[in-house]
Amino acid sequence: MNIAVIFAGGAGVRMGAGVPKQFLEINGKPIIIHTLELFENHQEIDKIYISMLEDYIPYMWKLVSKFMISKVIDIIPGGETGQDSIYNGLKRAQQDNPDDSIVLIHDGVRPWVTYDTISRNIQGVKDNGNAVTCTPCFETILMSTTGKTVETVPYRKDTYAAQAPQSFRLGEIIADHDIVRQRETKYDNLVDSCTLIKSVGKEAYMVEGNRGNIKVTTPEDVYMYRALIQYRENEQAFGIGATPHLPGLK
Repeated sequence: MNIAVIFAGGAGVRMGAGVPKQFLEINGKPIIIHTLELFENHQEIDKIYISMLEDYIPYMWKLVSKFMISKVIDIIPGGETGQDSIYNGLKRAQQDNPDDSIVLIHDGVRPWVTYDTISRNIQGVKDNGNAVTCTPCFETILMSTTGKTVETVPYRKDTYAAQAPQSFRLGEIIADHDIVRQRETKYDNLVDSCTLIKSVGKEAYMVEGNRGNIKVTTPEDVYMYRALIQYRENEQAFGIGATPHLPGLK
């Protein structure tokens, strides 16, 4: 069983749009629907669970029905933090699915992940037990604890940006969460599932992601995503190159 847990608990403060960012419409669809369609249309994904702001769950069900996202099994309330929301989604998925199921944890406002990246995540879990989507950094990364002076500069060839999805065996990632949740500091400084499993001493394995798999967080990100959609439409219209999404379609 291959499951997607989509977390969408953000209130959109940095977006400044007056509605949660996942509901901003781009090309006639809310961002979260663009995201959900990628997993809906991927032949290897069996089920989808959504964890989100509780007040918006009825609206989300209406969107799921309107856009015919048939793989959604349940939409459940998120938590105080992103990791709490992920945990709630994982625990709900555990009610219906065996612990050896593969679960892909994905951000509801990352609507540009390719089907190939989703497939690589599934295969990565089969091969290594987990898979963290990454892309090489093309800019120099600076390390600073003060934000005023540069302390270290790692070699650019050794730096990567972690993205989503990040994928695991369902029972194992829940067990890792349970370890962390027993700590007094809980999820402090654990910005994603990769840092969470590293904090409990596990190895994290990388799989190649795709450039453009942005997290739509700011107004600039909206413009970038619109440009990506336009690029894809132009590519398809004029037959330029190969569209990276097609291999995963039914």
